Amino acid sequence: MSPNPQTGNQLRPVDLARGHGLSTQAVRNYEEAGILPAAGRTPSGYRTYTPLHARALRAFLALVPGHGHRTATAIMQAVNEDTAEEAFRLIDESHAQLLEDRRTLRAVENALRDLTPATEPEPAAGPRAGGTFVGQLAAQLGIRPATLRKWERAGLVRPRRDPLTGYRVYDEADVRDARLAHQLRRGGYLLEQIAPLLTQVRAAGGLEPLEGALNDWHSRLSARGRAMLTGAAELDAYLRERE
Repeated sequence: MSPNPQTGNQLRPVDLARGHGLSTQAVRNYEEAGILPAAGRTPSGYRTYTPLHARALRAFLALVPGHGHRTATAIMQAVNEDTAEEAFRLIDESHAQLLEDRRTLRAVENALRDLTPATEPEPAAGPRAGGTFVGQLAAQLGIRPATLRKWERAGLVRPRRDPLTGYRVYDEADVRDARLAHQLRRGGYLLEQIAPLLTQVRAAGGLEPLEGALNDWHSRLSARGRAMLTGAAELDAYLRERE
C-alpha cells in the first residue's frame, strides 16, 4: 500500500481497488494493459490516479459482461490511444455477433419445430437407397468431416455403414440431428451437453427436453444485450469526461 494519503483528486491504487472490489495488483495490471490511462507519479515514484481513472475502470468493468474480457480490453485500449473509431468498430462487431447469435437461436427453434420421432433407417443395399455421405453433409454444414466423426463418437449422430463401401451414410434423421447439433454448438453448448438432449428428443419425439435449454439461451442473450447497454452508458460517460 502506498504511504501517500488521498488528497484532492488524487487516488492511490488501493483507493481505486477498494471502490471496485479489486486488488491493487489488478489495478496495476489494467494500467499496464492500457485499459486505464497512464498513472501519475509522486516524487517518490508512487502511482497516483484520478477520478478519470476511476471512470475508465467503471467503463471497462461494465463492458466485460456484454463484450467479454478480450474485446472490452481492446475497446478501452483504443479509447485511451485516442482511436475512438476503432473502439466503435469493435462495439459494432459485438452487436453484430449478438444479432447472429439471436438468428442462430431462431434457427434452432425452427429446426426443433420440424422434429419428428426418430426411426431406425430401413436396411439398404447402398447409398442409392437414400442417404448422404460424410463429405456431402460436412460441406452442407460448413464443417470438416472429422467434426462429424467426432460427433458420432459423442453420440450426436448415428450414421449407418454402406455395406459395399463401408462409408458412413446419414439418413434424414441423422442429417436433422447433425444440423441441430451444429446449431447448438454455435450457440455455445458443449458436446456433452448436446448428446443427452438429442437422446431425449429422439425418445420423446418432441422439443420438450430442449425447452429449458432454449429458455436459458434466450435469457443469456437478453442479459448480454442489457449488459451492452450498460457498458455503452459507462463508456459514453468516460468519453465525455476525457473530452
